Amino acid sequence: MQSQSVLSVEQVKAQGQISDADVQKLRRAYYADNRIDADEAIALIALHRAGGTHSAVWIDCFVEMLTDHVVNQAVPEGYVTLEQADWLKANIAVGGRVATRAEFELLVNILDKSRWSPQSLVKFALDQVRDAVINGTGVLAASDRPGVEVNEAEVEVLRRIIYAFGGDSNITITLPEAEVLFDINDATVGAANAESWQDLFVKAIANCVLSASGYTVPSREQALARESWLDRRGDLLPARMLSGIFSGYRELSSEERSIARLERQKVEIVTGEAVTTAEASWLANRIGKDSKLSPNEAALIQSLTSESAALHPDLDTLINKFARAA
Repeated sequence: MQSQSVLSVEQVKAQGQISDADVQKLRRAYYADNRIDADEAIALIALHRAGGTHSAVWIDCFVEMLTDHVVNQAVPEGYVTLEQADWLKANIAVGGRVATRAEFELLVNILDKSRWSPQSLVKFALDQVRDAVINGTGVLAASDRPGVEVNEAEVEVLRRIIYAFGGDSNITITLPEAEVLFDINDATVGAANAESWQDLFVKAIANCVLSASGYTVPSREQALARESWLDRRGDLLPARMLSGIFSGYRELSSEERSIARLERQKVEIVTGEAVTTAEASWLANRIGKDSKLSPNEAALIQSLTSESAALHPDLDTLINKFARAA
């Protein structure tokens, strides 16, 4: 293969890096036939790992070419199937962890550039952050971490991943995503966490709660925005629509419920993996586990109570129980 002869793993090891001049040669060679096949993709990963420190030029090129291979040059174009997700995880991970920071950037970029991808892929990305926060391991772990806590950089990485997975559809935060957020929340109770962590947690879990209670959900970018956003246009307002930080949510009609189910089914057919949402009964058991509310869970309940949102009976019972105990 001509593209492999441009630069070898041995050459990269000897040089210690891939130079900017090498990047131009690699780009021309690999795109000579306007596509990157599986063998070339694996060769690119091997070249990347052979070097020590790499320039931003190479990392940008690496992420672009591998994203092209996974998202744009596979069938169906623009989507990530379960098979493609498994291939990606097998080739960028060592022992279940992403091998390098550039490969993590590749993972997030693939989630971002694909219209839809399997929920197991977003959980894999979120697991990298969970490992860094709770265990201090993986490519995202901070060397100067004082202990188990969520710092500002990690909140933004979590936000990036969840935004990226949103794709084309207003799909609620899925059960695997919620599980990771709850795991991080449980492990960092009482820690000196970044203030933005509570904001992200409350809005993400509220997204699950309101979806399970029959509300349509806005785009993830809107749902998790740091600031409140303006109400939608008047012609979109139904009989009941929430205000404040939850102003993008409104009760679904029976027709809209059917459309939402069809949307999820379409995602499942394309990706080859079921979309598992956080149902009301699961949330009612998970919030305030062991009959104790964390500060972030208390903030979640306070926010929902202040909206007087009509919730699923299981969740309404939960909120009333903690409200009486307060």
